[in-house]
Amino acid sequence: MHRDEMKGAAKDAKGSMKKAVGKATDDERLVAEGGMDKAEGKIQKGVGGVKEGLRDALKH
Repeated sequence: MHRDEMKGAAKDAKGSMKKAVGKATDDERLVAEGGMDKAEGKIQKGVGGVKEGLRDALKH
């Protein structure tokens, strides 16, 4: 697993938490921040997956 995949997963989880807390407290700003963190995390996970795939492809 590439480090970007791990960092992305952490951001995704952080975003989920922010979103849940924002919904529970009716904090629209926190819900929006959580959504942005989730999206950023998913993108970062994808980039990490591509990097990992390229690294594996270049080894063979």
